[in-house]
Amino acid sequence: MPIALNVPSNRLVLLVLFTAVLAPRTAAGQSGTARPRELPTAPVAVLPVALYTAQANVQEASDSTKAALATEVLLARLQELLGKQLMPADRVAAVAASPEARARSGDQSCNVIVACARLVGATLHAPWVVMAKVSKTSNLIWLFTGQLIRVSTGEILLDDSTELKGEPDAMVRVGTRIFAERVARTVQRGGVTTNFPSAE
Repeated sequence: MPIALNVPSNRLVLLVLFTAVLAPRTAAGQSGTARPRELPTAPVAVLPVALYTAQANVQEASDSTKAALATEVLLARLQELLGKQLMPADRVAAVAASPEARARSGDQSCNVIVACARLVGATLHAPWVVMAKVSKTSNLIWLFTGQLIRVSTGEILLDDSTELKGEPDAMVRVGTRIFAERVARTVQRGGVTTNFPSAE
């Protein structure tokens, strides 16, 4: 069920959060067999946040700043929460731009293709890889989507979708931070997801 959060700002802003993270095949305890866990200190690779504006009613040159902002916030929050577990962004970018990655993604951007993201994680010996995207619907409505992927199997443990309504920069920051905290919590539990948005 959607969860609505009122976020204080200079304007009335509503952040609606939707979660689709616990499919039966990925939810711990539902299959009757224990899933293998990664080490709580396992490295995490984060790809730059992608931008999608094709369905927006108005496209502007400034739209690209929202993906850059989300990338900055995602990396900064995960650095705070995970420290040295976070792979350096320049190393991730270098692998994502490699010929191997381009071949795996079919010459599309690596940060929107799960198979390419897994290649990046495997190359960097990171059991976890994070993908995210900000999509524009209108000037006041954006969507943040993010996935936490287990590199070895391709299993998507987190698949979050957050509708952002209000002042775009403020809402992108809020939605991205919430996702980053979910990622860090799941990684630190070895791959065990928790109810959203509560930590327990």
